[in-house]
Amino acid sequence: MQLAFCIYKFFPFGGLQRDFLQIATACQARGHQIRVYVLDWQGDKPAGFDIIIVPKKGLTNHSRNQAYYHWVKAHLKTNPADCVVGFNKMPGLDVYFAGDTCFAEKTAHKGFFYKLSNRYKHYLSFEQAVFDQSSTTKIMVLTKQQIQDFKNYYHTQNERFFLLPPGIALDRKYSVYAPIKREQFRHKNQINQDDFVIVQIGSDFKRKGVDRSLKAIAALPNESKQKVTYLVVGQDKPELYQKLAEELNIAKHVRFFSGRDDIPDFLFSADLLIHPARQEAAGMVLIEALAAGVPVIVSGISGYAYHISQANAGIVLTEPYHQNALDQALAQLINDKEQWLSWHKNAIAYGNSEDLYHLAQRAADIILGCHHE
Repeated sequence: MQLAFCIYKFFPFGGLQRDFLQIATACQARGHQIRVYVLDWQGDKPAGFDIIIVPKKGLTNHSRNQAYYHWVKAHLKTNPADCVVGFNKMPGLDVYFAGDTCFAEKTAHKGFFYKLSNRYKHYLSFEQAVFDQSSTTKIMVLTKQQIQDFKNYYHTQNERFFLLPPGIALDRKYSVYAPIKREQFRHKNQINQDDFVIVQIGSDFKRKGVDRSLKAIAALPNESKQKVTYLVVGQDKPELYQKLAEELNIAKHVRFFSGRDDIPDFLFSADLLIHPARQEAAGMVLIEALAAGVPVIVSGISGYAYHISQANAGIVLTEPYHQNALDQALAQLINDKEQWLSWHKNAIAYGNSEDLYHLAQRAADIILGCHHE
């Protein structure tokens, strides 16, 4: 089959981008042709992928998205594909991978004038094109919550939703080598072996709540604070957050790393993953932390937060978010060795007993079951 994948931007360290690459590669491994339509591709290009760079037109994101859609539609007319798979919402998709939240739900509380804007109308109409009852697009989702939200607004038929398992790489899994990797990583990065290492992983620092984490560290009692090293990994501009760390007087405890490939080493070296996100459809890194045996503190808004409760391996903060709840949770965990150890063991057990690894295989099954009439 000739498969066409649509994704606006590709860069190596985005969660959506990683899911796309895993899924496309799984389809290719089964002998199918992969064509990718993209406005911008950063990083290595996979062997055998036909990557088509769509010309950028328009001054705003939504006008560029619109131009992208029309260009791709015209290209597909003359170069048909057996299945069109989208990783961003747009009309004309056979299969859509829902890597984000429901736009209608997210903007429901916005004012009258916002809803008159072209930006709002564009995102809503592209979402509607996928989820409306008159559409036949198959929808792959990561959480049950997403299904609920989309159904509330669009009354989408049940049979069009396909719930995927998470899809983390097996190198994230805790093994006998994890403590050795922990020691090596700390040594290499000049971190004391008995420091309490907190990691936060994810591009888009505002959405992931890095400012919230900094405030929680600053609020720690002095004795606890001295033990903390906080590592932030992700593709974003750290200057604003470095400045905040300085204002909060904790700059010496904080280090920023741009997106990178050695995430398992960061996880194995960590005592805690902190993820007080403002918005998060799923949050693959939460699952990666569990598999690596790392307890998690996460905001309840995150789609995969329920895995933390299910695993009994950390704290899910209630919504709406309150800073003092995060402050308390962090202060408590740093000083409670027994609680930490029990969560650490529960996380490892969860990584061994749950299917956290087969997203790409399941998604490939759904895509390859899609035939144009």
